[in-house]
Amino acid sequence: MGNTEPKMPPAYVVTSADHALRAAVMLQLEGGLTVSQVAERLGVARSTAHRLLQTLVYRDFAVQDQQRVYYPGPVLELATHSQSRTSRLRAAALPHLQRLVDLVGESANLTIRTGDTARFIASVECRQALRVGSREGMVFPAHRTTAGLVLLAELGPAEVDELYDEARYTERPDERPDLPSLRARLAKVRRTGFALNNGLSERGVVAVGVAVRDAEGMSHAGLSVSMPSVRYDRNQLPTLVATLHRSADAIEAGRGGD
Repeated sequence: MGNTEPKMPPAYVVTSADHALRAAVMLQLEGGLTVSQVAERLGVARSTAHRLLQTLVYRDFAVQDQQRVYYPGPVLELATHSQSRTSRLRAAALPHLQRLVDLVGESANLTIRTGDTARFIASVECRQALRVGSREGMVFPAHRTTAGLVLLAELGPAEVDELYDEARYTERPDERPDLPSLRARLAKVRRTGFALNNGLSERGVVAVGVAVRDAEGMSHAGLSVSMPSVRYDRNQLPTLVATLHRSADAIEAGRGGD
């Protein structure tokens, strides 16, 4: 079941299913949404968004209140009370992600780490025809994502060894990273203050990321920008990293009680 290959989209994406899954993820992460909001986020007509949401209601992924606002349904019960730390972080970060996209012209993501996996909790796509699509709700091995590397770099050597202990991967040995290579990569992230991911998650995609810190100064999320490799210019890397740090600072300033 293990697979160390970069994640690639299927050859034939069922668009309606993809839209429905993305709508479900939005509800899970954000709580209440209207038909117009879902339509705008997915880039579809209001009638299409309405049909998608009604299907989610029918299958108990969503419920609709008297004001015609949709909320997570019983299937997404864990997200019904959406004032979780992750939900608040996401809500605070979204405007800054949009401004970051406007500044750099590439797609932006906010990611958290759980154990050895990284989950994209917010994505804003750029408007270029050739772009990296939304990763919202997707889960990748942490060591294969930009933000995952940023967050893993916060761990001490013993913590990294424990996280990737061979005994934990007896049933999925192919998913365990090469520890010497990983340690070297994490050391570079700590030294430079950013992570550069060239094709680790997906072929033909380059991403750059920095840490977003909580009130205690600990990294609790990673902010990244992703682009097709054909548009990556290494000479612009210092400027891009500086822009990412400014955006991360802005997110931290608006984190409230987190």
